[in-house]
Amino acid sequence: MSPPADAPVRFIPGDEQKAPQAGIALCLSGGGYRAMLFHLGALWRLNELAYLPRLARISSVSGGSIVAGVLGLKWPRLSFDGGGVAAAFQSEVVAPVRDLAGRTIDAADILKGIFLPGSISDRVANSYRDRLFGTATLQDLPETPRFVINATNVQSGALWRFSKPFMADWKVGVIRNPTVELAVAVAASSAFPPVLSPARLKLDPGSFDPNSGQGLQQPPYTTEAVLTDGGVYDNLGLETAWKNYRTVLVSDGGGHIAPEPEPHSDWARHALRINDLIDNQVRDLRQRQLIGSFNAGERTGTYWATRSDIAKYPAPGALPCPFAATEQLAAVPTRLSHIDDDVQERLINWGYAICDAAMRVRVESSAPPPRGFPYPSSSL
Repeated sequence: MSPPADAPVRFIPGDEQKAPQAGIALCLSGGGYRAMLFHLGALWRLNELAYLPRLARISSVSGGSIVAGVLGLKWPRLSFDGGGVAAAFQSEVVAPVRDLAGRTIDAADILKGIFLPGSISDRVANSYRDRLFGTATLQDLPETPRFVINATNVQSGALWRFSKPFMADWKVGVIRNPTVELAVAVAASSAFPPVLSPARLKLDPGSFDPNSGQGLQQPPYTTEAVLTDGGVYDNLGLETAWKNYRTVLVSDGGGHIAPEPEPHSDWARHALRINDLIDNQVRDLRQRQLIGSFNAGERTGTYWATRSDIAKYPAPGALPCPFAATEQLAAVPTRLSHIDDDVQERLINWGYAICDAAMRVRVESSAPPPRGFPYPSSSL
């Protein structure tokens, strides 16, 4: 994948490298609760493979940012053993994420945002605050790995990155050591349009590094950021990882877009269908570019998705995952809406199994196969 012709101006001081460096980056895509649970299974297997402490960067969007935010906040409490496996992964990460997946927040927060003071995005942030993050800020994330929570700046059309050392838009500029609440950053990253978007972030113009933006470091861009779902710009969370690291692991929890023989013509449902088509095309383009970079030897790593066929990852002892069953899981709606325990466990099992196969085929061929699914009674 070749960088765009204007790539040099996108390098943010103190962060971007002029060439990718040694290190491993993990990307967690969007896709609502479906993606959140699928990624949870992938992280479960990466933990067993002792890969979590080896990661230099975790880049996320939307549903991926929910689980990434929990992982980052709980990082100091994961109790890594001498081999790099987190003993407390299930209690500190799996349990709160599954608790959230059992609750509907999008529908209720939409109604509250319409009929009560505050925006819909504010209400979503409140739900994340109550259920997951409390009043923790970006400064509560670890130094390593670098967690990057991605949103899209509706004003500039560029990526807006939240992280511990800075938040930035390459056109608007850099704010060092931001104290934005983690719940607010994740709500911006998962502000799925049109109903959960936009998220508005008040800014202090004096907090920007002087001359750190490219053309837009001026009001109103420096007084308020109008943000939407990170997947609008990059649904794989790939850009910041691919530019910086030679090894890239991508977990794609994006859904399956089915044919629609008689599309709706009313503006609301037609707009949603068009939005799905655009999202699907952007994801597919980035996927093909990523796989092309692996095949060309420009990057090492691997890619797995809810829509993958595990038969194409011929790892010895791979867990049984019938394609018909995994297609059903890929079709779980992209919502922040209650998911039954059985479906939760099947999504986690699927993320675990396909991550295992992809890692052992492309990255860690000497690793032993897993003993079974995290939730064997649910299977797929």
